[in-house]
Amino acid sequence: MAMRLSHTLKAERAKVVCAQCEEALCDLSAHWKEKAALSEAPMSRLGLPYSTGEQVLLRVFSCPHCGALLDTETALPGEPFLRDEIFLS
Repeated sequence: MAMRLSHTLKAERAKVVCAQCEEALCDLSAHWKEKAALSEAPMSRLGLPYSTGEQVLLRVFSCPHCGALLDTETALPGEPFLRDEIFLS
């Protein structure tokens, strides 16, 4: 039985799974963002009225199997990914 972790991710048979294509990204104990397809762009180049400074990046995480958007975050270059903690009861 699958359990929804977010709108884009599910837990199924001890794996983190893309909710769109149902392909496994990694084990539940691993950091799923490290297995996702990553695209980074400076916020200042997005053509939007952001005043975040020149170095702030928009990170876009996608499913490496189907390309579905999984999550986004902002970060400075070299910062580690935000870690989403998964607690199953």
